[in-house]
Amino acid sequence: MSQAILDKVEKAHLKETPPEFEIGDTVDVHLRILEGNKERIQVFTGVVIAKSGSGTREMFSVRRIVAGEGVERKFPLHSPKIERVEVKRSGVVRRAKLYFLRGRVGKAVRLKERRRS
Repeated sequence: MSQAILDKVEKAHLKETPPEFEIGDTVDVHLRILEGNKERIQVFTGVVIAKSGSGTREMFSVRRIVAGEGVERKFPLHSPKIERVEVKRSGVVRRAKLYFLRGRVGKAVRLKERRRS
């Protein structure tokens, strides 16, 4: 009984059309940033290295290289602060988690591009 109540409450906070992307895709995550009383959009571009959770607790991790350092950030998929997620390119991967990219440097970080038809 309590699970049914939880599902009903969570359903109100889910996005109707969550963004569709896969592990290994290079994405642009458009975030709403509030500075004082102004709101602006900030874009975080990187490779999706992991997805976890389900329902309102669903998260995805994006990794990018900034000034030679790897930067990872986790985003809640159904957050109202995320305006949209654009897929720039799709990568060919054979794993669910791409944590091995943390140990790679330079061109070794790149993934093969998946052809879409």
